[in-house]
Amino acid sequence: MEANATPPPPPPPPPASGQPNTAMLVLSYLGLLALIPLLVEKNDKNVQWHAKHGLVLTAVWVVVYVGLMVMAMVVHALFFLIPLVGLAWFVLIIVAILKAVKGERLIIPGISEFADKF
Repeated sequence: MEANATPPPPPPPPPASGQPNTAMLVLSYLGLLALIPLLVEKNDKNVQWHAKHGLVLTAVWVVVYVGLMVMAMVVHALFFLIPLVGLAWFVLIIVAILKAVKGERLIIPGISEFADKF
């Protein structure tokens, strides 16, 4: 047996409380899953802001999608817009998630101000 064996290194320290909660920030922009961070992370103002913003974006998406479907039923030439609007929505959500994880906020005029009122 070797007498000068070094002990294993200590485990890494837990993350600092000031670091962003990535999982909750991602959930904030996944539709109704934004209710999870909204209800769980009541003390984290940043997560709360993103969760509220994600819920308002989801509500806006539902209104736009239903309105587009109704208009497309009346004017059949508008059906081609449905996948384009869906793609734009997908890109918007990805950008919002990426900005949230980096500690930034995606500000959308009108929508972000409305989300701030809650």
